[in-house]
Amino acid sequence: MKSVRFSTFGGPEVLEIADVPDPHPGPGEIRISVRAAGVNASDWKKRQGLMDQELPQTMGHEAAGVVDELGEGVTEVAIGDRVYGFAASGGAQAELTVLFCYEKIPHSLSFAEAAALPAAAETAARALDQLGVDSGATVLVNGASGSVGGAAVQLAVARGARVIGTGSPATHDFLRSLGAEPVAYGPGMSDRVRALAPDGVDLALDIAGSGVLPELIQLAGGPEHVITVADFAGAQQYGVRFSRGDGGHALYVLSQLGELIEAGKFTLPVGQTFPLTEVAEAHRVGESGRVRGKLVLLPG
Repeated sequence: MKSVRFSTFGGPEVLEIADVPDPHPGPGEIRISVRAAGVNASDWKKRQGLMDQELPQTMGHEAAGVVDELGEGVTEVAIGDRVYGFAASGGAQAELTVLFCYEKIPHSLSFAEAAALPAAAETAARALDQLGVDSGATVLVNGASGSVGGAAVQLAVARGARVIGTGSPATHDFLRSLGAEPVAYGPGMSDRVRALAPDGVDLALDIAGSGVLPELIQLAGGPEHVITVADFAGAQQYGVRFSRGDGGHALYVLSQLGELIEAGKFTLPVGQTFPLTEVAEAHRVGESGRVRGKLVLLPG
């Protein structure tokens, strides 16, 4: 089968479409014919050698497609079902992949829309869990208009929280549609947040990694009330928790998304799609930040 792979670290030009052996599912796993696979910032960090160091590497952690092989003990889905979820071996950007965590695709979603969901929703749910976001809390989401930020806003609202979200003025109508009260980022952000919440906020989640952790700490009343998913150096400097998957996952969120989506309470826009063969261009677009919404590869 064809799969995205790189054998040396570097720019998008090191990505290739390689022939690799077909994968097969183990117990509890399924194999899908991939119709769409999400592209994430972790992909270009891996390609640059900033994360895993082994070579060669295949790419992708989330995909949507049609079940074509079942592992031992799988009874909840059948051959031919439309499903989405997390790849078992980081090889989702391929013609075939094995999923270890999966759900049926909600009827209203396309394959591309479904493939955009898992990583963003899991990251958001994990960070909200670590913060302890619950009904009645006032939460500030810094960087609310991106995929992870948008997921965090909607999942927090679904928990009964009040959400204030930062974004550029051009995103404010979008943020309102997700259930957030928008404020512009940049100089004076703290004053704008206090205009909505004079006593500050209960909790703050940094998605953007834009160097505002000191402001978030002040607004939330201490570093213990702040989590970042994007600013590792700042977290170390200011004593803020950095949320990462090796500290525990929130894979359960996939089982919640279907009901929220069908009720009109959760959406993540697809920004742009690319054929699998144009994965290098998808990386260039993603790194440039030119497109709002999730980038998705379409293998077939």
